[in-house]
Amino acid sequence: MSIRSISPIDGRYGKKTEILADYFSEMALIKYRIKTEIVYLKHLSQSEIIGMRKFTVEEEKILDDVYNITEEDALTVKKIETVGLDEIPATNHDVKAVEYFIKRKLQNTSLADVLEMVHFSLTSEDINNLSTGMMVRDGMNEVILPQLETLYSSIYKLAFEHKADAMLARTHGQPATPVTFGKEMLVFVSRLKEEIKTLCSIDVLTKLNGATGGFNAHHCVFPNSDWISFSQSLMEEFNKSSISKTSGFMQGLMFRLRYNPVTTQIEPHDSFARIFDSMKRINMILIDFCQDIWRYISDGWIKQRAVKGEIGSSAMPHKVNPIDFENGEGNLGVANAMFSFFGNKLPVARLQRDLTDSTVQRNIGVAFAHSIIAYASILKGMGKISVDTDKILSVLQNTPEVIAEAYQNILRFEGVEKPYELLKEVTRGKSVTIDDFHALVKRLDVSDKIKERLLAIRPENYIGLSEKIVDTFVPKIG
Repeated sequence: MSIRSISPIDGRYGKKTEILADYFSEMALIKYRIKTEIVYLKHLSQSEIIGMRKFTVEEEKILDDVYNITEEDALTVKKIETVGLDEIPATNHDVKAVEYFIKRKLQNTSLADVLEMVHFSLTSEDINNLSTGMMVRDGMNEVILPQLETLYSSIYKLAFEHKADAMLARTHGQPATPVTFGKEMLVFVSRLKEEIKTLCSIDVLTKLNGATGGFNAHHCVFPNSDWISFSQSLMEEFNKSSISKTSGFMQGLMFRLRYNPVTTQIEPHDSFARIFDSMKRINMILIDFCQDIWRYISDGWIKQRAVKGEIGSSAMPHKVNPIDFENGEGNLGVANAMFSFFGNKLPVARLQRDLTDSTVQRNIGVAFAHSIIAYASILKGMGKISVDTDKILSVLQNTPEVIAEAYQNILRFEGVEKPYELLKEVTRGKSVTIDDFHALVKRLDVSDKIKERLLAIRPENYIGLSEKIVDTFVPKIG
């Protein structure tokens, strides 16, 4: 973290976002590019598609060591790109700088005879799309999904703990049929479950087919080789390094690369757009969650634990503000603005390609960073709240008009004339008490059994199947 950082994700929030540096930093991009070149080179040797000699175990170890780069190695690549190094003039081309770096690393090894097979028949976008695809895949598998799982589990725990706590609902901001606090929290859990399931069904499409997507150079040099099958098997080779760090409710969910056989020079980024659109919907659900929690805090239905030394207002000493949920909402909004732009921009390229996608993709990690800042803030906020069950019960009991729905439906079935209109006359726009309902019951021409049933209805027990809905929900995703 630097006090001079322009971006808050590297400055103010640097500690929360540094976990993404292994996936979306400039050094990470260089490392993934080197890995792509190395895995491709090894696969050429292993597949025998061009009759290339087999690498020894020791040589494969040398190759693997090349992409385990240090910060000094990454700076060397940047130096080759920007100012040149020794006999190599400045490339002003970041992928070519990676190629030259690899050749320098191998030139004094037993692999010196295969130097020119590094980047054989490839275009830069073959390297870039695979590298960015793996960055997104691994960032999702190893950071984003585990953090979403923690948040998902936390909201589910809140729902389950309060599955039976009756609460006044509001539609249009007005008193409505009672629910339980747990069922309302479960709504967010269920929405997240469906969208996370959708998100994890999306494969990251990648390609390796040359300058304009037709394997022209590959086929020209080796016309009898099956380059399409080679590329398909190469994607599976890349997937061998993919791991999932989810457990519990999301165990086993993970992203994978999948070969796209039909492209221009670039993979069209449609799978990225699908991922970003799904992330945007997940974040929108969480924005909705933050706003509801904010309102419950404002109404006093949720209490916040005061943190010693923390200040809520520079002017009003009493305040304990819902800052964590506000911070979460704000950062989710920034992330979604970027995800929306990515989804609109990346699938569009002029003819076989233009370079606008390159600079845009460098910002993918920024959107994910704002997302995890939000997830951490929401989790922090949830660690400081408790549901004031006495307060929500009191508010509900003081809003008896909500049982009018129950009354009018029972009376409908009993054949009472115009029961809806009767209850509307008694309750709409009026301040009523439970005694007013009991007085109405005494005047009704219905059986004693029905009267007993009506008199037993109270706001706190008119919660339908809310508790059962929580009990029967299966939180496991996938």
